[in-house]
Amino acid sequence: MKSAPVMRLMMTADAVGGVWVFAANLARALGAAGHQVILVTLGPRPTDAQRHGVAGHRGVFLFETDLQLEWQDPAGSDLSRARAVLGDIADEWAPDLNHLNGFREAMFDWKVPTIVTGHSCVNSWASACGECEAFAGEEWRVYSANLEAGLHKADAWVAPTRAFRDVLARRYKPPTKGYAVWNGVDGAGCIQLRKRPVILGAGRVWDRAKNLCALSSIASDIDWPIRIAGSFGLDGEETLAATEGCDFLGEISHEELLREMASASIFVSPALYEPFGLSVLEAARAGCALLLADIPSFRELWDGAAVFFDPRDAEALRRALRSLCGDELQRTGLQRAGMARARRYPLHRTVGRYRTIYQSVLATQPLRPGSTQAAEMSA
Repeated sequence: MKSAPVMRLMMTADAVGGVWVFAANLARALGAAGHQVILVTLGPRPTDAQRHGVAGHRGVFLFETDLQLEWQDPAGSDLSRARAVLGDIADEWAPDLNHLNGFREAMFDWKVPTIVTGHSCVNSWASACGECEAFAGEEWRVYSANLEAGLHKADAWVAPTRAFRDVLARRYKPPTKGYAVWNGVDGAGCIQLRKRPVILGAGRVWDRAKNLCALSSIASDIDWPIRIAGSFGLDGEETLAATEGCDFLGEISHEELLREMASASIFVSPALYEPFGLSVLEAARAGCALLLADIPSFRELWDGAAVFFDPRDAEALRRALRSLCGDELQRTGLQRAGMARARRYPLHRTVGRYRTIYQSVLATQPLRPGSTQAAEMSA
C-alpha cells in the first residue's frame, strides 16, 4: 500500500518576539509528526539560542534571510527583493503549502496554497496605544494596502484569538472568515520551583504596547521586588530608567525566562495591546498568579483565572499588586486557577487545528500551474 506523502511547508517567521516561539514550536511539532518545514526568517537574525532551539530537530530546516519585516519597510521598498528571494526558496524547496506569519508576502503569485497567521498589525497597535497620527503618512497607507491585499489573496487566514480575528476582519474586511486558533505550549518539562516573593513582567521594553513602564513606575511602592525581562530595543538602547525596587534583566534566553517564571509568585502584564500573549500562558503554566490588563484578548483567554486591572490606571495596578502580595490565600488560588486554565492551551491542540486547516486548504484549493502536486498528477 502506498503511504501518504509527507507534507512540505515553507513557514516564515521573525525572531523579534513571540512569533518566533509560536513558529518554532509549531515547526518542531510538525517535524516530529513526520512533515518537513523550512523555517524562513525575516527581519533581525535569530540569536544563537533561537538557532539552537530548532537545530537538529527532525524535519525542521532553518533558512535565514536579511529581508525586512513589513513594519520595518512600510513603503514596500523591499517587496521586489522579497518576491525574488522567497520565490527562489520556494522553487528549490517545492513546498505543498506556504504558512506565512506575516501579511504582505501573501500577495505574491505563489504556486501553492497560502495560509496567513496574523499575530499583530501596526494599525491596531497604533489604535490601542493612541498613536494613530504617527502612522498617517503615505508609507503607512502603502503598508495598509499591502496588508489588506495579502489577507484578501490568502487561501485562509488565522488569528490567535477571536478578539484579534474580529479586529482584523473589521479593519481589512477579508472575503473569508478567519479561523481563531489559540496558541499553545508544550506542558512537558515544566519544573515547579519553590515560589519566591517576586513579581515578574516580560516583553519588549521598547514596545509601548507592552506598557511595562506602568509596572516599573510603581515598583518603589511595592514591598516585593519586581523583575522585568525583555530587550530594550532593536539597537540595544535602554528605554526605561532604572527604578528603585525594579530590576531590568534585559534580553534573556527563553530557557532563562522559563526559570524566572518558575520561581516568581506573580506575573504581571499591563499590555495595552496583546493579540494573544504567549508569555502569559507560559507564566500560568509555571504556577504564577496572573495580574493582567483588562483587554479583550486577555478576557477571552483568562477570565476567571486572573485578576484584571485598567492598564492606564497606575493606582489600580498598585492596589491589585499590594493585595496579591499580602493575601497568600488569594495568590495561591490564582496560581492554581492559572495552571488549570493553561491546560486548555496545549501545543498538540494548536498543532492539530493547524493540520486540519492545512488539509482543508489543500483539499479545496485548485492546483496552481507549476506546483509540485500538479506536476505529480500530470506525470
